[in-house]
Amino acid sequence: MNKTVTSVLMVGVGGQGIIRASDILSAVMMEAGFDVKKSEVHGMAQRGGCVSSYVRFGEKVYSPLARKGDVDLLVSFEKLETLRYLDCLKADGEVIVNDEEIYPPSVNLGEEPYPDDAISFIKKFFTDVTVIDATEIALSSGDRRMANTVILGVLSSHLDIDKKVWETVLEKSFPPKLLEGNKQAFERGRGV
Repeated sequence: MNKTVTSVLMVGVGGQGIIRASDILSAVMMEAGFDVKKSEVHGMAQRGGCVSSYVRFGEKVYSPLARKGDVDLLVSFEKLETLRYLDCLKADGEVIVNDEEIYPPSVNLGEEPYPDDAISFIKKFFTDVTVIDATEIALSSGDRRMANTVILGVLSSHLDIDKKVWETVLEKSFPPKLLEGNKQAFERGRGV
């Protein structure tokens, strides 16, 4: 990236590994020599609530939060959460969205429908949209819980950071018994 500061916003639902993914992204950017600031909100995360995490990096970063309309990359682990945070993106921002539906209480209670056209709605407003089925890819790597690592793999192909830096951080981030599966999940994400 040739900008002074790049802002990435990761969003999803509690239990999807958003905080872990943002920790890894932060470590990658620090390993690459950037100044990094991170902020996270996980309120009712243990009960399936919204989770968001900003990761901002560059030569010098003064705030962990980006203003609305100033996010370069929105990385969403769940479709509905993508819609909730679209107004944070720049007009030419990029979107990576996991094609997964996790119903909020209002949908489970029958009070509201889950939007069936979320992806087409997103594509009306943004041209650079990558849609993936991270859960399915993670299952092919051995465990659906590695969907966040798949998403990191996809994200890595959108950032100009040497793959070796990502690999170094992944090796530090997972215990030996989980490392190989996560490395496979990351590679499969890069191939999307």
